[in-house]
Amino acid sequence: MIRDENGHPRDLAIVEKYGAVVSYLYPILQAMPRRHGDLRAHMIGLLCDTVGLLYHAAKSRQVSRLHAADAQLATLRYWLQFATDRRCISYHQHRTALGHIAEVGAMLGAWIKLAKSNGRSGT
Repeated sequence: MIRDENGHPRDLAIVEKYGAVVSYLYPILQAMPRRHGDLRAHMIGLLCDTVGLLYHAAKSRQVSRLHAADAQLATLRYWLQFATDRRCISYHQHRTALGHIAEVGAMLGAWIKLAKSNGRSGT
């Protein structure tokens, strides 16, 4: 488990779960055809940037940061569909990746719900 002196282990478990998304998708994205290099670079950047958003959300505990991380996951889902439509990623890979992302999304949704019920807000 990821340990951090400023974050609750429950909050950082989402980062660990997202690590499975990165571990699954990174080699797939690296293997995309060269002619889709811009798409590949954009998706890898998006994949990596999401880790930062999750850490920022864990550290700040602001609902607005949680929503930003949720929007980032939605953006990743969009680009995965785009890549699948262009046959850069197989349907099986797409479904598997969406399953991993859904697990992270469910954790993030529960986290948002908990933060809202605790009266935390953020800008």
